[in-house]
Amino acid sequence: MKNRFENFTALINKISRNIRRIKTEEMKKYNLKSPHVSCIYYLHKHSHLTATYLTDLCAEDKAAISRSLEYLESNGFIIYEDKDKKRYNSNIYLTEKGKNVGVSLAKKIDSVLEEASKGMNEESVTIKMLKTALKGNTHQLGLNTKFSPNVLTLKVTAKT
Repeated sequence: MKNRFENFTALINKISRNIRRIKTEEMKKYNLKSPHVSCIYYLHKHSHLTATYLTDLCAEDKAAISRSLEYLESNGFIIYEDKDKKRYNSNIYLTEKGKNVGVSLAKKIDSVLEEASKGMNEESVTIKMLKTALKGNTHQLGLNTKFSPNVLTLKVTAKT
């Protein structure tokens, strides 16, 4: 119990780093980086969004989303509906190039979630994904990335 905060913080940081590594590795073929994944994914799922709403969905700060959107726009993945409106209030759409990446990304995410959840309830799926992310065994989730971070053990106890 004494080190509970330290262990919890270390687990969350490790999960976050590993998710970023997975995103970065998977997006290399599109010349995109980890922060771009959520923007393209949510725009694909919703067809169009404002930057304000996208910031909320991605749980990122406004500056990070602005940088991502600037990169995506300058590289032909997104367009803004109305150039005259303030950018944060203008609808953003995926271009054909962005749609192709969005479809590929959604298929990959769906297949990873499907593989990770075979024969399991929601709680078991979450635990399996956390353990896999912590161990860096991304091949178990259908990803081709290779890295070997320090392994942490996840201990789960159920309250009755």
